Amino acid sequence: MSGQIDVMIIQVTQEMIHNWGWFLAFGVVLMLLGIAAVVRSLTATVVSMLFFGWLMVFASIIDLVSAFMVGKWAGFFLHLALAILFGITGVIFLKSPGISAEVATLVMSMFFLIAGLYQLVIAFWTHMPGYGWHALNGVITFLLGGLLLAQWPLSGLYAIGLFVGIDLILYGWVWVALALDLRKM
Repeated sequence: MSGQIDVMIIQVTQEMIHNWGWFLAFGVVLMLLGIAAVVRSLTATVVSMLFFGWLMVFASIIDLVSAFMVGKWAGFFLHLALAILFGITGVIFLKSPGISAEVATLVMSMFFLIAGLYQLVIAFWTHMPGYGWHALNGVITFLLGGLLLAQWPLSGLYAIGLFVGIDLILYGWVWVALALDLRKM
């Protein structure tokens, strides 16, 4: 290894510069949707769970079809089992989005607690450059998991919608920033 870092270079075209307004509009719409999701986090949580439920049902159908299309092979029963698991989970998400959100939030809080603790331990164990930022990230992740768990099961009703809303706001801001940079060109 030469120690060289490869960077993906994106070419900005004249068409992108010319259509900067569309990027701006897209970013603003995403930010508005994010704000709506934060304000109506319960509704956003239910909609998210219904969306994930339908995704799992469709994944189940695709996995089931692909299992039978390939015929007798070593992975047939694994694909069949996954199709059944996705299907059952998807139907549960569709029938009970509130309870599904509570369970998903419990799993997320456990993940955040474990991931935060892991990041914190690794940051102090390795002392890589910038380990303080890694440690801070670990502390924040751990605290987020603790807050979700302390408020559970109530947090299950709003956390997913809140997180989706925050993500939409930040993602929208990225598009707005891109549009403003394109406008300057």
